Amino acid sequence: MSNQSILRITRELSEIQRGPDLSLAVACRDIDVRHVRALIIGPPDTPYEFGYFEFSVKFAREYPTKAPSVTAITTNGGRTRFNPNIYAGGRVCLSILGTWRGERGEEWSSAQGLESILISIQSLMSQNPYENEPGFEDAKSDYDKKNQAAYVAKIRHETLRVSVIERLEDYLGIHRGKSAGAVTVYDAEEDYQANMSDAPFEPFKDLCKRRFMWYYQSYLTSIDVEANKHKDGARFEKMPFEGPGNIMEGTYDYSALKDRLQAIYAKLTEEMMSWAAEGMVAVENELSIASNLQRQFEQVVERYKKNDAITIDLDLVDKNPFLWQLVLFGRPMSNLDGGIFRLRIYLSTKFPDVLPRVQVETPIFHHRVSPQGTLCYDASRKDDMKSHIDAIIEAIEEESPAYDPRTLVHPEAAALFWGSLDDKKKYSRRLRRSVQDSAEFC
Repeated sequence: MSNQSILRITRELSEIQRGPDLSLAVACRDIDVRHVRALIIGPPDTPYEFGYFEFSVKFAREYPTKAPSVTAITTNGGRTRFNPNIYAGGRVCLSILGTWRGERGEEWSSAQGLESILISIQSLMSQNPYENEPGFEDAKSDYDKKNQAAYVAKIRHETLRVSVIERLEDYLGIHRGKSAGAVTVYDAEEDYQANMSDAPFEPFKDLCKRRFMWYYQSYLTSIDVEANKHKDGARFEKMPFEGPGNIMEGTYDYSALKDRLQAIYAKLTEEMMSWAAEGMVAVENELSIASNLQRQFEQVVERYKKNDAITIDLDLVDKNPFLWQLVLFGRPMSNLDGGIFRLRIYLSTKFPDVLPRVQVETPIFHHRVSPQGTLCYDASRKDDMKSHIDAIIEAIEEESPAYDPRTLVHPEAAALFWGSLDDKKKYSRRLRRSVQDSAEFC
């Protein structure tokens, strides 16, 4: 592969990694940028909502003249076809990749790149993926409409089971029994790892853990809604375009999914809480990460002493640089005026590879704070705690944010905030009520 081609791939990876799109993530081993892993987070208001779909991207030496090859990894061990265009064997059918016949002008060109490929795949994850199958786009009969609803229903179930729950269970070492008689047709993940080094490559582990905490309430809400429509044990309906080895089979079991979801949340919370003790061991052993975070804490404190526009108290809990307490005082003449909000910032000894978890301990009705108190924020510089503190404060204070459904982690608050004028007034009233109550809580 030419240096020009490698520079092109490296630049594209950097642009996606530094970009604002929270739905895409890419990574590669340092030794070979030609083999890239990509993660697409399922779009909101679709059966793929907040699912984690992983792909292997292999760039040929002729790139960008020739399109890379893309293989779906999230396939339930080769048993689940998540879309008419994303096969159980990992094949991704797109005209831009040359794997599907398209209209003139839809084929690959060197002006396109990795991001355009990922966005094209993401566009397949629509509200009605049934329509992606050629010959079914104009289906309007009652039979077709019934099939479309059934297809959406089973994709939603398997998105939760396979792409979210089983992925997190694997990350956390939570044991689950395997279905008797299950036959693996093709496992793209095993194939990918077999062609790399022995060490597992899991670049999205921390991202998925963090996002799970963000979207936990949304997952619960989806399960509660769907459980009323589909009885446990009811079988998935087979679609006309599904065939042997390229199908989505199974049964609904939302009761079990809810239990497993809650177990994952408890395990992630336990993991987060354990960081403080691990941090104190790092302090006692005088590890560089401990002194690094101590120094960053002191720098952040000095910086905010000079900032008259924002009033905060920042302390280390028990003098532990891995556990910060932030108290934010609401700005005068804002929706937070008079409020006092206490937050805990949990840091891992693996920072910045593992990013902080932030819990808002003061109850607040806010679209960026989940009902469980998890704050949704995104720092521009992952290794800089000043950037994290800035992003935390901005997420809580910003009154007119740009709409991004991937940051709305409190479904009820988000529906009001982005609803009608009357809804927005209801949101403001509930936020103000929680602000008034905050002083008593602290």
